[in-house]
Amino acid sequence: MPLALLALAIGAFGIGTTEFAVMGLLPDMAAGFGVSIPLAGYATTLYALGVVIGAPLMTALGTRFTRKQMLMLLMGLFIVGNLLTGLAPNFGIMLAGRIVAAFTHGAFFGIGALVAADLVAPQKRAAALSLMFSGLTVANVVGVPAGTMLSQHFDWRTTFYAITALGVIGLLGIVKLVPAQRAKAASPMGSELAVFRNPQVGLAMLMTILGFGGVFAAVTYLASMMTEVTGFAPSSVIWLTAVFGLGMVGGNLVSGRFTDRAMMPMLYVSLTGLALSLAAFTFTAHDKIAATVTIALIGIFGFATVPPLQKRVMDQAASAPTLASAGNIAAFNFGNALAAWLGGIVISAGLGYTAPNWVGALMTVAALGVAIFASALERRKAGRGQVVAGGPTVVVDESVLTAHG
Repeated sequence: MPLALLALAIGAFGIGTTEFAVMGLLPDMAAGFGVSIPLAGYATTLYALGVVIGAPLMTALGTRFTRKQMLMLLMGLFIVGNLLTGLAPNFGIMLAGRIVAAFTHGAFFGIGALVAADLVAPQKRAAALSLMFSGLTVANVVGVPAGTMLSQHFDWRTTFYAITALGVIGLLGIVKLVPAQRAKAASPMGSELAVFRNPQVGLAMLMTILGFGGVFAAVTYLASMMTEVTGFAPSSVIWLTAVFGLGMVGGNLVSGRFTDRAMMPMLYVSLTGLALSLAAFTFTAHDKIAATVTIALIGIFGFATVPPLQKRVMDQAASAPTLASAGNIAAFNFGNALAAWLGGIVISAGLGYTAPNWVGALMTVAALGVAIFASALERRKAGRGQVVAGGPTVVVDESVLTAHG
């Protein structure tokens, strides 16, 4: 495999780490700035909103530059954003740094996937994509726990300095190893926008917002819940985040294999399992063993939703999937922002650190209802002899799908 794939994987590792690291750093960040835990949760909320805005914006900008140039620009923004976060003298500037870093998220994975596929022969493209996106899955198993450990041994700022260093390594790798390419003509924006007239595209994105968003209602406040409610020592958060990361990897791999065979049944199963796990977490959070098992289940079922949610959007927008795919990245992160914000509200209302679990469970149940409605609507159209929107099915490698979480 070309060494350029390693540079892309390092970038993916850094982006995955900066997205999820806050769940282990939140108490330290709150204490450092003298703010409440719910207010510190805006470090997650505004990151997610930054992806919502940045994914389509940077994707559109990318049509005017070569892919290598865009990857360099994106990693440059990533470095600036994380360095600003680490150096921030006050809470507001820290949040600004998170937004800058978030702007790189969606476009990096979208453009990076195209570059990775072009680096190898057609029959090796799936393996190339898998290698690049392995950086994201490894981030949740290694990067996030390592970030928590750095925070506890030094301070939370050290974690963002380390992530900044990863960005520098990734940028240098892209400069040296990714081959230069010609700029490509911009695709007609009208055809890309036209797919949003299909109500099934909107319903699929609503499933994404509500379904995966439920995960972030719980994990944003995981460190506080485990230390304040379950009774774990702060040092235990390191391996608890690793348990969540391992669950994510397992859930994504299993779901990726079954989604191509039975997409909607896989979505029903994963959403049901996630809703039950989140609801149960309200009670299991009071016992160390039960809490650990539940964290793993939330990781498994949470990321088992990702392949069918992403594939659903791409199927429904198969005639012009670029903007719709970027839009679904935004939908994932809008759900993350909404869930983190709602979780902070219920904590601030005095309902306790386990209350966000109910927020996540209710969001996931709502997503299941939307999925059932969309499927029934699709069957009704098919029964009337109409063409079900979207055209031919797009088969997406399961490792690629992890980029949208």
